[in-house]
Amino acid sequence: MAEIRATPEVRRWWRGSDDLTAAVEADIADETTTVYTVRRDERVVGAIQWYAEEDPDYRHASLDIFLAPDVHGLGLGPDAIRTLVRHLVEAYGHHRFTIDPAARNTQAIRGYAKVGFRPVGVLRRYERGEDGRWHDGLLMELLADELAH
Repeated sequence: MAEIRATPEVRRWWRGSDDLTAAVEADIADETTTVYTVRRDERVVGAIQWYAEEDPDYRHASLDIFLAPDVHGLGLGPDAIRTLVRHLVEAYGHHRFTIDPAARNTQAIRGYAKVGFRPVGVLRRYERGEDGRWHDGLLMELLADELAH
């Protein structure tokens, strides 16, 4: 997974620390986040992760995903998201999901829209980029009954 995150196409959106192996290990060790690998023909081609807001009045799950550049455009992202959302509905009773791509990550935004995620609003100056400047994010949400097949 660290090798995938090191590719320029992925690192642009998933920076983390300079030690990507340590960053992946930290993601996996984080007790509040669950990380699954995304596989194609038994090869790890990415990861999808989620964490839950457990306050019963605001309960929802947030997702993140990254895929190796050589599998972009094959439909694996939407498929992995659909699979995870269905699992979270069936196993945990979640009804609402959020994802927060960089506002400029149009490829990811299109993929999330295919699954049924809708833009909620722009998160202004949401994350710092490699250039040291703050960049906007896009908050998107999906209700379980809006999941596109």
